[in-house]
Parts: sequence; structure tokens; C-alpha cells
Amino acid sequence: MQAVTLGPAGTYSHRAARAVADDVAFRESVSAIVDAVDAGEYERGVVPIENSIEGSVTETLDAIASANIAVTREIVTPIRHALLAQSEEFSVVASHSQALAQCRTYLETNYPEVKLEAVASTARGVERAREDSSIAGIGHPDNAGEGLSVVAEDIQDQSSNATRFFVIAPESARSDAGGKSTVVVYPNANYPGLLLELLEAFAERNINLSRIESRPSGNRLGDYLFHVDFEAGLYEERAQEALDAVEEIASRGWVKRLGSYDTQHVLY
Repeated sequence: MQAVTLGPAGTYSHRAARAVADDVAFRESVSAIVDAVDAGEYERGVVPIENSIEGSVTETLDAIASANIAVTREIVTPIRHALLAQSEEFSVVASHSQALAQCRTYLETNYPEVKLEAVASTARGVERAREDSSIAGIGHPDNAGEGLSVVAEDIQDQSSNATRFFVIAPESARSDAGGKSTVVVYPNANYPGLLLELLEAFAERNINLSRIESRPSGNRLGDYLFHVDFEAGLYEERAQEALDAVEEIASRGWVKRLGSYDTQHVLY
């Protein structure tokens, strides 16, 4: 099996993808990964969905909401950020915007004059540091390799920093079995108590919501869809009843069932 994830080699996404497949291909954006899986170019894709410091990855939320894909597994891995450079003298820190945000306090305290440059991935920032002595990158300490030194380790603002990844697949691979499920709900409506009605559909059936996130629908200002993760499999009667109720509430819109899955913890 071949999986596709954020590249180049050495990203945290790459580390997560190696738990899925030995053969890993790369794309430069989450949207490109989702599109490639949707088109049937790859059997699996691995995309970041949520970080314990910075929250949900909005590019992933928006991409999976508009694609015909399934979520087949959740991978959780700790994130260890290190500052990597040719020397301790540099004027720019280049990394993915999420990594820069996760290390904000450290960078502001220790390098207040340094310019921050957002690039496509942590590995791309490390490549920039390898090519230019005035640039430092942020990545796993193992990414230093030849030519770079580990200036500082564990520079993330919280020691408990971890990221959730979704393993995505073509829609035909969707499963109703698993301990968690993800759905996207577009009510195509806006009235007092709408969100409460959606939440009550789960609460009344004793289903815990592990995450709910609103995103603009893109149709008009003030119009939203909701990403919902809940702790039950789609095969369960209570989950089926809850989603039947949600579909009735969202009768003017739609409900997309991305599937049920289990969680895999990957340590590095």
C-alpha cells in the first residue's frame, strides 16, 4: 500500500504516515493530499487534523468537508520541536505556520529580533536552514542530519504537545466499525437554538462529543457547517438514532458520514 502525506521527507506527517505504509509519497499541501485520495491516485492519505496547542488544522477541515473520502484511522503522536541551524547565528526561523505558533513563547523570549518565515512544512524549513546559514528551521531533532546542529531541543510551548492525524481513504473504504466517528453537518439554516438541537441529539443518547468545530460554508457570510467527532461507532443503534435526528434538523442541508475508526498512538 502507498500513502501520501505532507512532504518533503522528514515532516511529522511523514513520521505518522510510516505507521500506515512503507511506501510514502509527498504533496506540498493538505488540499493536494485530499484531492489525490479523492481521485483514487492513492489508497491512503495522512493529514494533520488537530494539535493540542494550536487546535484544529482549518485547511484539513475545509478539504475533507468538500471531498468524497473516508476517515479510517486516527493517529496521535507527540511533537518534539528542536531549533536546527548551521550555527547559533541566524536571522530567520523558517517552518510551518503551526510549528512557529507552537513555539511562539520560546522564540519571542530567546530570539525577539529574528524574522519568522512560514513555509509549506517543517521539513521544508529544515531544508532552507541546510541551504542558508542565516536561516534556522524547526523540526524533530533527528532531522538535523549532516550540516545542521541542534541549537535547542523541546522548544514547544507545552511539554504535552501532540498532534492528531486522520488516515483518509476513498469513500468506498468507509467503515461503520470503530470507537470514534466523524461527521460533517451543514444545516443550511440559522435560528436560535439550532446548535443546541444538534448537541441534544447526541446528549440525549449518552454520546460524548470529543470535538465540535464550526467552519464557514463559503456560500454566504454567517453560514456555517460543523465538524463533529463523537465517541461511538456508526454501527451502534444510539449513533444511528442520533444521526437520524441530526439529518432531520439539517433537512435543508446535508450530513456527511466520514466513518468510524480506532486510535493508534505512535511514539518517536
